[in-house]
Amino acid sequence: MRARVSAILSVGMVLVLAVGCVSDHGGTGGITSTTATTTPAGVVGSITEWGFFGRNFQPKSLVSSGAAGKLSDPGGTGGTTTTTTPAGAPSRVVGYFTEWGIYGRNFQPKSLVSSGAAGKLTHLNLAFGNVTGGQCSAGDTYAENGKVYNAASSVDGVADSTAAGTLHGIFGQFRKLKVLYPGLKILWSFGGGTGSSGFPLAALNPTAFAESCYALVHDPAWSGVFDGIDIDWEFPNACGVTCDASGPTAYPVVMSAMRSRFGSELVTSAVTASPSKIAAGGYGTSALSVDWFNVMTYDFFGAWAATGPTAPQSALSDYAGIPIAGFSTQGAVAAYRNLGVPASKLLIGVGFYGRGWAGVTQAAPGGSASGPAAGTYEAGVEDYKVLAVSCPPTGVVGGTAYGSCGSNWWSYDTPATLASKMAWAKSQGLGGVFAWELSGDTPAGVLVGSLYDNR
Repeated sequence: MRARVSAILSVGMVLVLAVGCVSDHGGTGGITSTTATTTPAGVVGSITEWGFFGRNFQPKSLVSSGAAGKLSDPGGTGGTTTTTTPAGAPSRVVGYFTEWGIYGRNFQPKSLVSSGAAGKLTHLNLAFGNVTGGQCSAGDTYAENGKVYNAASSVDGVADSTAAGTLHGIFGQFRKLKVLYPGLKILWSFGGGTGSSGFPLAALNPTAFAESCYALVHDPAWSGVFDGIDIDWEFPNACGVTCDASGPTAYPVVMSAMRSRFGSELVTSAVTASPSKIAAGGYGTSALSVDWFNVMTYDFFGAWAATGPTAPQSALSDYAGIPIAGFSTQGAVAAYRNLGVPASKLLIGVGFYGRGWAGVTQAAPGGSASGPAAGTYEAGVEDYKVLAVSCPPTGVVGGTAYGSCGSNWWSYDTPATLASKMAWAKSQGLGGVFAWELSGDTPAGVLVGSLYDNR
């Protein structure tokens, strides 16, 4: 449920945040402990929820205006300040399962079982449903509920019935998966990199949009499959595949409508890691509406810059010589934290793939190139399971690995670099990690295994 918030500011730079109710809407983690301090009497200030919108009065406004240092606790005898202490370990390990992965990649729902991933993920996101005509709509309907699985390919070893009314496809397999792994939560993700052009229209009537999404997610034909919704708008008030100029309030009203309609169910969102896009999108306000943000801390650099310089696509930290300062996991997290987003609502993203260049003569990062390296499905992109064999890592930069093999240069994460990223996430009290996307892992699930073992 959405919390009611009021604030009292106290002497000694103490901020008391009174929350009517705190919930992670079905998640597996949350606030774990609090400490209390007593401060002297003084002057009271209030901050309203609605001020975040049209007035654009954010919590950071208390700092820039100087109010935070001038307001203090009421009553003449001091008051109690409650401070949240991070759990100390990310509580969520989330993985994206793509509908198109069941075809050429042959990554089926059963792959989640055979690789061991199903028992190590806390949440599974299905990508993607569509956003068309201001409404949520189905994606690949054959993949979703049309494909009939035989006994050998079914998650539970039982063939799909062909009787009328039987749920087939990924939806049917996911329903079975939840029986085998009752702690696993599943969300339906809408939008994506090439599917976000419909969001600006949807934002014009966010209540109707949210209603359409709720009705689709809860269609009786697949009742019980989904535990909530994930919104992947790339990118509000900024450019992705297409550009959006709907303003900084469009995304917040969409997410607020989602929370209102989905109530205590999970509402999450995949969000940009670009500092300039973070500043434009209204994410600070929207943090009130989501259970967490999946921060897409990958694709920082790649062979769209065909001649280089070579640079890691998912660095944990900046490093000497990085082409753009702040294009790192730590840089993105800092940008959200500066907007007032709680650390517990931030999940860092890791790619189960690498990005690479061809025509490279320099083994270290920063070399020139002739273009993208060849990839199985896309030039300049390759799955980890392939790169681990074809171009093993030869170095580490910015907390992620790279491999120089012949004239090719690839950057990607390994089990070891994922362990380092998880250690950093825990040290910051972040909410966990998510992976894009699960088919890039090895058949034995070594990347998911690293995330799980180091959670």
